[in-house]
Amino acid sequence: MPHGHSMTTPPARLCAFVGCYTEGPGEGPGGIDVFDVSADGKHLTHLSHAAEPAQAGYLVYAPASSVLYAVDERKTDGRGPVGRPAAVHALAVDRHTANLTPLNSRITPGPRPTYLSLEASRNILVSANHGDFDHVERVVPATDGGWAVEYLYDDSTVVVYTLREDDGAIGDISDVAVFRSGGPDPNSSPQAGGHAQASGHAHCAVIDPTGRFLIVCDKSTDRISVFELGATLTAVSTYQLPPQTGPRHLAFDPRSDRAYLTAEFSSELISLRFDPSEGSFTVLDRKPTTAPDYVGPNEPAEVRVHPNGQFVYLNNRGEDSLAWFRVDAAGGLTRAGHTPLSRSIHPGLAARSFAFDPTGSFLLVADRPADLVRSYAVDETTGALEHLGDTAVADPAFVEFAELNA
Repeated sequence: MPHGHSMTTPPARLCAFVGCYTEGPGEGPGGIDVFDVSADGKHLTHLSHAAEPAQAGYLVYAPASSVLYAVDERKTDGRGPVGRPAAVHALAVDRHTANLTPLNSRITPGPRPTYLSLEASRNILVSANHGDFDHVERVVPATDGGWAVEYLYDDSTVVVYTLREDDGAIGDISDVAVFRSGGPDPNSSPQAGGHAQASGHAHCAVIDPTGRFLIVCDKSTDRISVFELGATLTAVSTYQLPPQTGPRHLAFDPRSDRAYLTAEFSSELISLRFDPSEGSFTVLDRKPTTAPDYVGPNEPAEVRVHPNGQFVYLNNRGEDSLAWFRVDAAGGLTRAGHTPLSRSIHPGLAARSFAFDPTGSFLLVADRPADLVRSYAVDETTGALEHLGDTAVADPAFVEFAELNA
């Protein structure tokens, strides 16, 4: 048979789904914008727009079922509701046009869904729900006969959903893990006036490469929790980090036993070894995420491992950069360079995330303060980034690639 695509396997067409917010400097409509992406990453051509979910802060695509899952990053108004609830949505992707058609949605128990993970082989979808920082004051009798104030905060949750086998729509909730406890309050983070660890904040729920374990980073307790993943979650182990570390996002290197963690409050990148037989972590190295001459507050956000496993990338909110680190054979980290991003307005309104194309030859950054999706070529030998171009998108939050039919 000659080289190339067979008659039964159409050539791949690369598309990007960009989740957007409604509340931000761009004053955009939110929702999900769909783009055709050129093979070299230089050009993004707008194809369509899906209005819902409006607060599309995180997306994950299921190639086998051609379904895009998206969060609606809200806090549900339980008094009406007046507005739409916090939810997870399923949208069918047309493999020829890339158009999105709503399948269904499910309410999330727990506010501000911020992360999704998919275990397609077992029809499982997991969301991490960060919760809010605001508190409620309850006036209660004190033990001395006087009165005291009790402060109550949102629960943070990790929710396990089943997926329908026939179309990939979201089925029932099969389990919920609740994260309530916190760390030092007040702490040194500028978030919420120093109350960023007053209650549970599960910011990511990541499935390990074997599909057996679910790893949850709770930045309030400075703890990584490992669960055995199934219809229900079984606690396996925890790794306790030092106070005010703030584990935010974790990414596995699929080629090794290593994972990499952004520490939001201590502004570090942490290299870890994962034991898939026991579901446990060991720290290998930890390095500041900013340049040695940077002075000022900083909180890293997203972390991604290049497909070749030799470089780890993260974005800094404060230094406002996309930085890359070289990884040695022992898991040691060396910051190798960075490219500047738009100035953040505050940690919650900054360049939020980025993603590699399937080949690792370029990446797209959701640079929210600039209302741009930026494209960079990746040098796979040095890790260096070369700016290729910008595409106007109002309040972009997240980028997810999909290979569809040409």
